[in-house]
Amino acid sequence: MSKEKTGLSRRDFLKTAGVAGIGTVLSPVDSFATISEQFAQDKGDGLVPKRPFGKTGENVPILGLGGMFDIPSNQLLMKQAVKWGVSYWDTADCYEGGNSEKGIGMYFEKYPEERKRIFLVTKSDARDPDGMTNLLYRSLERMKTSYVDLYFVHGISSIDELDNKTKTWAEKAKAAKKIRFFGFSTHSNMEECMTGAARLGWIDGIMMTYNFRLMHSDKMKRAVEACEKAGIGLTAMKTQGGGQVKTSSETELQMAGRFIKNGYTDKQARLKAVWENPYIASVCSQMPSINILMSNTSAAMDKTRLSSVDIDLFNRYAGETAGAYCMGCTRICESAIAGAAPVGNFMRCLMYSRNYNEPGWARELFNKIPVKERESILNLDFSIAEQKCPQKIKIGKLIKEACYELS
Repeated sequence: MSKEKTGLSRRDFLKTAGVAGIGTVLSPVDSFATISEQFAQDKGDGLVPKRPFGKTGENVPILGLGGMFDIPSNQLLMKQAVKWGVSYWDTADCYEGGNSEKGIGMYFEKYPEERKRIFLVTKSDARDPDGMTNLLYRSLERMKTSYVDLYFVHGISSIDELDNKTKTWAEKAKAAKKIRFFGFSTHSNMEECMTGAARLGWIDGIMMTYNFRLMHSDKMKRAVEACEKAGIGLTAMKTQGGGQVKTSSETELQMAGRFIKNGYTDKQARLKAVWENPYIASVCSQMPSINILMSNTSAAMDKTRLSSVDIDLFNRYAGETAGAYCMGCTRICESAIAGAAPVGNFMRCLMYSRNYNEPGWARELFNKIPVKERESILNLDFSIAEQKCPQKIKIGKLIKEACYELS
């Protein structure tokens, strides 16, 4: 499938794939091998570039595969990800009720020789050493592997959730060759967690919410720099910053039009914005279809950088839509109501449901909030929390909407 046969230039091919989907470019009889051939022609070796992961000595692809989708039914997609160099695989013990890890196990059973090519990451919902041990060994059994490359404590909101017992556990797990590196993921109070980790001196990697809305704040810049100096590898997640352009403002329209004209979609541009920071080793992206995998891989391989005009548009758009995006600074809103409601969890549920079109996962997270707690929350006064919110989010209104939509 050469350019002469298709009539597509490299940029046209990437643009069409990103916007309309692979089905408009390839006929039903075309295969993954044909797509790989096109990539090889247009992209040199057809592999996603790599960056150093902190002080670990590992180089990881700048695009990682998020495992929060039906991996057992997408084995061919996993194979194609490896062919394109998307060899950073992220999952968790809780994803898809455990089926994400089981799907990875299916893949390694079929292709055991590829285990050494994968930088494998999974996470523990437990915090205590015994719980972490139990979940780690269950994860190893599910994924048919004797070790994981990076093991995270899942979703901390304070560095105080890690202590000397955690450090001792990580050291023992490394000595037993069950994990190579250790760290945590965080959706809330990311900056404080990151700077705290830099002071600890024994954290190898962090996965944090990071996107065009967050990356330019002074607090986030300082947190990233602190981690870089401490040699901590950084993986960005939630990089779309609230989903795709909805064309409800002039700035959104300008963004969409400008990015398409330059040969990439707004989603690809959001990834490029994150990669502008060389301290971000990888982006973790959920890619449950060949269309999304191809679009994101295209963006990762494309050397075109965003211009100052593009970045200014992102900054303007972030300012105009601030009230619709939770920045994760839950220490402010939750302390204002004396911890009576897990505001950050409610905001995450709405994000998955509304912005990422994942209502099933949103409900799963929502149902982890006890029923009595949900009922009492409906009667809370959030006015002080709303006054203190830097984004001026209508917290009370959104929490009520989450309760009605996800119950």
